[in-house]
Amino acid sequence: MTLRLVEFVVAGNEASDLLPVRSPALLAAHRARRGFWTVLDEGPVEQCLVLLLEREDGEWTAHHVDADAGAENGRTEDGEALAHHDGWVYVFGSHFGSKRGPLRPRRAFVARFREEDAAGGRLPVRVVRNRFRLHRAINDALAGAALSTLPPGERVRQRFIVETLARGAAREKGWVSRLAEGDLPVNVEAAAFTPYGTVLLGLRFPVTAAGEPIPVELTGVPEMFTECGWPCAVGAYALTGVTPPGALTGFRAVAPLATGGYAAVVGSIDAPGKGSVLLDEHPQGGEVTSRHVRFWPEKASGHLVPAELVADLAPFHHVEGLAEADGRCWYVTDEDHRVALWLG
Repeated sequence: MTLRLVEFVVAGNEASDLLPVRSPALLAAHRARRGFWTVLDEGPVEQCLVLLLEREDGEWTAHHVDADAGAENGRTEDGEALAHHDGWVYVFGSHFGSKRGPLRPRRAFVARFREEDAAGGRLPVRVVRNRFRLHRAINDALAGAALSTLPPGERVRQRFIVETLARGAAREKGWVSRLAEGDLPVNVEAAAFTPYGTVLLGLRFPVTAAGEPIPVELTGVPEMFTECGWPCAVGAYALTGVTPPGALTGFRAVAPLATGGYAAVVGSIDAPGKGSVLLDEHPQGGEVTSRHVRFWPEKASGHLVPAELVADLAPFHHVEGLAEADGRCWYVTDEDHRVALWLG
């Protein structure tokens, strides 16, 4: 990568994902000719929406959006993935936990807002906390798919699944019925809607037994917001051909391509040096640099989706989002807790 364009420094915070602004009204309100959404992952979603904007004079700036989630203010954390669909911007929580577990219900959420509403005044954000319903749907899809997932390891199972069940039972939480001791902890890191209205969720973990990234396809996400039901998984796949030999790679970002198919960033299954139980069990998933890849689900053979390498983004380990626009590639990183936008 050749050029750092803008830094947004927030001590102890990190950026996740990169989503191009589509609303002309929003760009005009900020006198910008280009913009991207990103989401910070330390705090509730309504406090973590940020616009990275290129002004008409070419200067780049960051704008922290004033948002309101109503009754759900302060009840979410760890927003990870952004996606456009039907005029809405969707934000997906990680559905994971801290690096040593357990799973955290506050991270099991999906939020959405109208992009054009961010052009003026406080932005209303609708939040639906699914209380591990997506965890259940994804685990059922993985169990029913013709792919072999990497065993998480006993310490991971104890910290993320067994301890979560114990805490939920002690507090008499109804969501304990949606977890089982044989479940895999799920870390949602990327999302993109398909032309059919389903959504591809890119998982950072689990990965396949061969170390390959897994996308899971869900239907019914918009219906969560109209109280018409909960999402169902329709498939789980393995992205082949882009994992270095002997390594484990999970999704870091995914974005639809204008010509069809998807661009993605794949990389480490967790950050090294931060006490990750996952990396204690699977150290080969830590020191992995990020890679920009492309894939086309229609080329799948069964559950296997072939992918191709676009660019090795070494030495970067923390590329958190990408966009391909105007014949160029844009990336956002969180190296040293600095939100940095790069042009590739």
